[in-house]
Amino acid sequence: MDFQKFPEGYSTGMYQGKKYGISKTTFNNGKSLKLYAEELGGSDFISMNFYSTKEKELLKPCEMPEAKVVDFLNKVKLLNPMGS
Repeated sequence: MDFQKFPEGYSTGMYQGKKYGISKTTFNNGKSLKLYAEELGGSDFISMNFYSTKEKELLKPCEMPEAKVVDFLNKVKLLNPMGS
């Protein structure tokens, strides 16, 4: 998965015809990150953590199916990275 397409901090994107506010925070020299996306004007959200270890990469969705997170990551189209 390409997490590099998401800038650090806040950005906006379109997913399934709806606009989302997206926050990305990177930890441990880029070895882990948290991504949270919230539908603007709606109730949907995406929440996940990602960890890269010497042995493997781990995607950990927060209280939602992994398939929902993967679909969002693959299909969201980023707008202006500053959210304006």
